[in-house]
Amino acid sequence: MTTSPVGVALVAGASRGLGLLVSTELARRGYRVHGCGRDGESLDRAAAIVAARSGRTGEGGASPFVPAVCDVRDADAVQDWVEAVIRDEGGIDVAIHVAGIIQVAPLESVTLGHVREAVDTMLMGPVHLSLAVLPSMRERRTGHIGIVSSIGGAVSVPRLLPYSVAKFGAVGLAEGLAAELQGTGVTATAVLPGLMRTGGHLAAEFAGDAPADYAWFAPGASLPVVSIDAERAASRIVDGVLAGKPQVELTPLAIIGRRVHGLAPGLTTRVLGLVARALPDGPGRGPGMSDATPGVTGATARGRLGSRVVNGLSTLGDRAARRNNEPGA
Repeated sequence: MTTSPVGVALVAGASRGLGLLVSTELARRGYRVHGCGRDGESLDRAAAIVAARSGRTGEGGASPFVPAVCDVRDADAVQDWVEAVIRDEGGIDVAIHVAGIIQVAPLESVTLGHVREAVDTMLMGPVHLSLAVLPSMRERRTGHIGIVSSIGGAVSVPRLLPYSVAKFGAVGLAEGLAAELQGTGVTATAVLPGLMRTGGHLAAEFAGDAPADYAWFAPGASLPVVSIDAERAASRIVDGVLAGKPQVELTPLAIIGRRVHGLAPGLTTRVLGLVARALPDGPGRGPGMSDATPGVTGATARGRLGSRVVNGLSTLGDRAARRNNEPGA
């Protein structure tokens, strides 16, 4: 089906996982989606997936997804990408930052390099995208910005310290933008999901005792109740961003966790401390000031673990990985 776009959307981190699903949801709603990622082959596969699942094609049968190789950590690259889209399309209606990494490690295995990598991707990435699109949006007095953070951006989660540091900053950025932009016609939305079945457990990086940490992380990212269907999450994210909501919270556990932490932050931290003590220790004696980022992917940790039980409990997550273009699937 050939259709004219109802608007132009940017999705940073669009080649796989939640970013791919958000891109597909926007395409279904009639947007031409410009999606960026760091790997050209993965982006080409994403373009084919978005076209097939959205049921839409553009002029000449082209996909409604326009890929661009761009690293969100590079401010100049993001600026060039945004300017090129504005030049070609005349403006941007929606910009959603989804790009992220997950590093699972006990404190003694965390390095400065891990923290920098997380902050550069999941805090500075949204900063770069927001500052690049805002001048045009404010001039046109219309536009929506979405920044996907996490419950880990409201409650610091054990074994995810670099992730939480970056995600807390992303929530602050989105909430600050929402306040500053009131009355301008431009909105900003902080998205705070809990665990979603994107298949990202296979691409996550594990430091410390990787097989032991994979054994609890992969089922948690795969089982119903603990995690939610990522396609449903993508739909709710797009709903909230297009409606200009200041916040979108997803998954019951994340919503409850944030409320409990708000009422009793000290107690919540102590409980999470008990959880951290129950999890496997790492071999390191850090944290360390090294710029290195040691670790292995979830797919590698899975092979080293070799557990049929864990593999069985992760079945839904594995299916999501194959569906969502995740590496290692």
